[in-house]
Amino acid sequence: MAAVMYNFKPYPSDNDVGMAAEALVTSHPCLKEPGSVSGWYGWKMSLKFKMGDYRGKLSRSGCLEVSVNAGKRSKNNPDKDHPHSNIKRARRAEVNFLPNFPKGESQASLEEMRLQIMDEVQKSQQNLRLIEMLMQKTFALRRQEIIQENPQVKDFLGKWPALRIESQLCAEFQRITNVNLRNKFYAVLDQHTPGLMALYRQKAARTGKISEALRDIFKIYDLQVS
Repeated sequence: MAAVMYNFKPYPSDNDVGMAAEALVTSHPCLKEPGSVSGWYGWKMSLKFKMGDYRGKLSRSGCLEVSVNAGKRSKNNPDKDHPHSNIKRARRAEVNFLPNFPKGESQASLEEMRLQIMDEVQKSQQNLRLIEMLMQKTFALRRQEIIQENPQVKDFLGKWPALRIESQLCAEFQRITNVNLRNKFYAVLDQHTPGLMALYRQKAARTGKISEALRDIFKIYDLQVS
C-alpha cells in the first residue's frame, strides 16, 4: 500500500491517506474494523506510519525526491529545522519532481555537459539535435539546482541559455509535466477565443491608434468569415 501510494504522491495529505484507507477496506471488506464508525480509521493511522517508514527507506537508498527533506531536527540535532517545515514536494502538475542522475553519470560529468551546451548555444550554426540530447541528460542536474538552491530566473537562464530556445522550453515543460506545451496552449486558447474576440471588439470601438489597428484587423477577419 505504501509503495502504491508513493507512486501517486510521496507526501500524501491527511485526506489522501483517508481515501487510501477507505479504498483498502472497500476492496477487502474482511479488513473492516469492527466497532469503528468508518471502519478504516485505524488503517489510516497505520498507513501514515507506513508511508513515513517507506520514505525513510527510500531516503537511505539515495532517492533524491525524499532525501532532499532529510536532515531535519532530531534528538541528536535539536537545533535544525522542524521535520514538517519547508518540505520540498512536487506541485500538482510536476510529474518528474527531483529525479536521480542518469546511470553512470555524476554531478561533475553533467556539469561538463552544461558547459558544452553553453558553447553550442553561442555558435551561429547551432546543432539542435546535440543540444536536445545534452539537455535531456542534464535534466536531473537542473531540477536539483532549482529545488535545492532556488536560484533567480535571470541567473538560471544565464547558466542554461538553451532554455531561451523555444523548442527546448517546450521540451523542458514536457520533461517536468509530461504535457505538450504547444498543444495545451492552443487548446486553452481556443476555449478563450470567443471571450477575447468580444474584448478586442470593445477595444476597437474606441478611439486611438490601437483601436484603429484592431478595426482594420476585424474588417479582414469578418470578410474571411463571411
